[in-house]
Amino acid sequence: MTMQLEPGDSAPDFRLTDDGGGAVGRDDFAGRKFVIYFYPRAFTPGCTTESCDFRDRSDPFAAAGYEIIGVSPDPPEELARFREEHRLPFRLLSDPDHEMADAYGAWGLKKNYGREYEGMIRSTIAVGGDGIVEHAWYNVRAKGHAARVADQLGVG
Repeated sequence: MTMQLEPGDSAPDFRLTDDGGGAVGRDDFAGRKFVIYFYPRAFTPGCTTESCDFRDRSDPFAAAGYEIIGVSPDPPEELARFREEHRLPFRLLSDPDHEMADAYGAWGLKKNYGREYEGMIRSTIAVGGDGIVEHAWYNVRAKGHAARVADQLGVG
């Protein structure tokens, strides 16, 4: 079972491909704060709502020094199309083997209409400039989540 992160934990290392085909890793954010939101699949209603909510709050997050990063198992080409269609001003990372999701506690057992399966658990992790987890939210509802994250981080 994947362990969930808690405030005070070190943010796990990662290296994934972004929506532009470039490699992005934990070391690229050294000394910078970031918010990672994990979502199951681009272009689905909940994931689109959540991504657009983060988009609509991206300026206050940036003003508070946080970079937003979206992570899903979708291939980079699909993420590029999703980012362009919804005018998302932040990077989307492709995690097809759910290595990052596992490390961040965002992959695990899910239930839907009585069926159990492994998948992406809608989660958000806020990491400080020192690489330490500030907040971790798991099994969140898509609608209104970006506002709850902003409130708890004192953004905007």
